[in-house]
Formats: sequence, C-alpha cells, structure tokens
Amino acid sequence: MEGRAVAYAQKRVTTAGSVRWYASYFLPDGSQRAQGGFTAKRDAEREAHRLENEAARGPVVDRRRSKVTFREYVERYYWPAAQHLEPTTRAAYQSNLDRHFLPRFGRMKMSVIVASEVQAWVNDAAASGLSARSVVKYHAVLHAIFERALVDQVIVVNPCHHTVLPKVVKAPKIAITPKQFKTLLAKIPDHHRVMVLVAIETGLRWGELVALRPDDIDFGSNVVTVRRVVLEVSKKISGAQTGYTFRDYPKDNEHREVAIGGELSRAIKTHMLKNGRREGDLLFSTEAGTPISRNTFRSRVWLPAVDQSGLHRHVRFHDLRGAHASWLLAGGADLKVVMDRLGHRQITTTQQYLGSLPDAGERALKAFEAVRSR
Repeated sequence: MEGRAVAYAQKRVTTAGSVRWYASYFLPDGSQRAQGGFTAKRDAEREAHRLENEAARGPVVDRRRSKVTFREYVERYYWPAAQHLEPTTRAAYQSNLDRHFLPRFGRMKMSVIVASEVQAWVNDAAASGLSARSVVKYHAVLHAIFERALVDQVIVVNPCHHTVLPKVVKAPKIAITPKQFKTLLAKIPDHHRVMVLVAIETGLRWGELVALRPDDIDFGSNVVTVRRVVLEVSKKISGAQTGYTFRDYPKDNEHREVAIGGELSRAIKTHMLKNGRREGDLLFSTEAGTPISRNTFRSRVWLPAVDQSGLHRHVRFHDLRGAHASWLLAGGADLKVVMDRLGHRQITTTQQYLGSLPDAGERALKAFEAVRSR
C-alpha cells in the first residue's frame, strides 16, 4: 500500500564493535518497534516482517513485559494505574491479593497464566469452602488486573474471560420489624442511642452517619444534608497518620438531603447539648473527638445489644438501612423518593426492599381477599 511504512532490518554497532541487526516494524497505529540482536541481516528482516504481520492481525505483546511475574506486574504496573481507586477499595483488593492470588500466581509469569489456571483456582477455592459470592467477588479483582495487562500489552487474552463461576443464590431479604427494632434499641447504651435512631430514620450508610456534623442539620426545616463520608482504611494502605480519612462526597458522588421528624430533630439537639457538640465537631464521635470505628462499635456495642435483645437472628448495623427502606415502602412511600433518600443510583437497587418485611406475604393476601370479596 502506497505510503505505508515497511518492516526492515536495522543495523546497530555494539560498544565492542560488532554488528547486530534488529527487526524494525510498525504497529497499525504507526508507532515503531524493534526487537532483536540478530547476527544476520536476513534473519532480522524475516523477523521484522513476521512481527509486522502479527501486529496487523491482532494484539501485540511487549515481550519484555510478558516475562514479568504476576507479583511484579501488580506491583510495578497495576497499582500505579489504580491510584484512582477509593482507599477502601484498594485495601480490599490488596487483602484479596495477599490471601488468594499472590500465593497462587505470584511467581508465575503473566504469559503462562491461562484460562485453565484461573479455572483451577476457582474450583479449588469453592472446594475449600469459600462461598460462591466470595469466589465471584475475588474473581472480579483478578479479571480487572488481567484486563489492565491487556492494555499494557503484557498478554494477548484475558484468562478470566470464560471462567465458569459458581452460581450465587441470593437469600431473600427479611427486614427487622419496628417491634424488633424497639427491643434492640432498648439494649443500646444511652450514649449511642441517638446515633442508632438517626440511622433507622435516615437510612444513612455507616461512613455517612459517623461523618455528620451539627451544621449538616437544618433544625428549622428538619433536614439532614449528607456531604461527606468517613473511610476506614489501614495506615499501610492509605499512608496517612490515622486509620481513617474523610472524603468530601458520599458514595453516590452527590450531596443529598434527607428529611427527618421533629422528634428526632429534638433528640439530636439534646444530644448536642449533653455532649457539648459544636458546629465543627463530629455529631457522633469517640471521647477524643475522632470518628467511631465500625469494628469497635460492632464488637463492643452492637453485637452485645443484639445478643441481649433475644431476637434470635443475625442483625447487622447495615440492616438498619434496609429496614428504613422496607418500612417506607410498606407504608406506601414512592419508590423514587426512597431511592433518593438512600442515595441509590439505580431504582432496581431500591426495589429489592419491596416486600421484605416478615408479614409482607400476609398483607398481600389480605389485599387480594379484600378485592376478591368486593
């Protein structure tokens, strides 16, 4: 084709004075590459044409990078390209790598990790007792790493593309009832009770809840504005002096307003006066004024309260968010309004809370019979 660059043998003289020939070829985007160290010009020309034809047919592998091990690739190439990840996401990825992938693939060259190797890991992980949900989640991390390796021309095919993953069976969501919550709330220490009330009435995520400040609450209109979130991540991952950091926007990347009732608004005011909270302080904090640790609260406050309440079921603090949505929907609230309160990006995420109260089936039958008997 006219004007098209042609592969050729490039002559180079070493410091010792000997001649070496390099296969010089061009990629479809016009960039030039050279490989070799051939002693014969003819061999370099043959290799140059072969490489150029290979490049024209499809993806090209950088042969130097393809020789790196999985561990080397992650440390030298993947992490620098993943700096945009949230600190908590990065911490989770690092944990998954340390526990599951570096021991298995760390010393293997990227070029020899093929689909059967990944499938073998999936099969072994499932056989060892790892839940299907966890296997799928961890596989997504591995998939992302190899997808980046494609961009870096380390591999030609992502070995995770056709993995057969275990089926994840979703258990039905059963929200706690108002009566169960009242029983549970009675076992929460007074110091944390208002925080739990705010959680159930707003549906805020943990990081949003513990990041609240007094000036986030408009007591005139009884509206809470979600402006920031606390991220808990190890100092090793974040490089910070503390085990937490503030991010000036919530998970959905937008500030949002959540209306609360007058009774809760007054309870928050009382909490502020009792604990000397000012505008720049955290509304809920440790005695030192720092964010409350999720794990510390869970082990020292939440789990003991759940045990003492006699509910005889596993209840996470995060389940208050689901209960908030379920109560609203069961009470006839508009689905879009509930979606906005929770900060969901997709309405299908909110829909999962429809009919999640234990008596939802009974109420549905009563509605059916009411219409049937007209």
